[in-house]
Amino acid sequence: VQLQASGGGLVQAGDSLRLSCAASVRTFYNYAMGWFRQAPGKEREFVAAISRSGGVTYYADSVKGRFTISRDNAKNTVYLQMNSLKPEDTAVYYCAARSTNIRERYYGKTDEYGYWGQGTQVTVSS
Repeated sequence: VQLQASGGGLVQAGDSLRLSCAASVRTFYNYAMGWFRQAPGKEREFVAAISRSGGVTYYADSVKGRFTISRDNAKNTVYLQMNSLKPEDTAVYYCAARSTNIRERYYGKTDEYGYWGQGTQVTVSS
């Protein structure tokens, strides 16, 4: 499975961005997906996750109410809509995939994912 993240950029506080992650796999619907981020000097942290079907989502407290994860299984793509961005959201954002036979299960830990994208930089200026 190859994952290609895109959509990052430099924005001002309060702006919005939408990240996309395209997966090169025919059975995308068998994969739970997640977004993580890593700021300079910090460990990679969980941002959001979504189940295979898209029916269940889960968010870190720091982004709840501002970010929305979604997926389009017909397009093999997962999205992260980020609104009301803050300078503390500045990081490299990574998408991750995990094959699962559980339809409505999400995963929130880095070691639960076996496939990672290359990351896309998000910088929020104050």
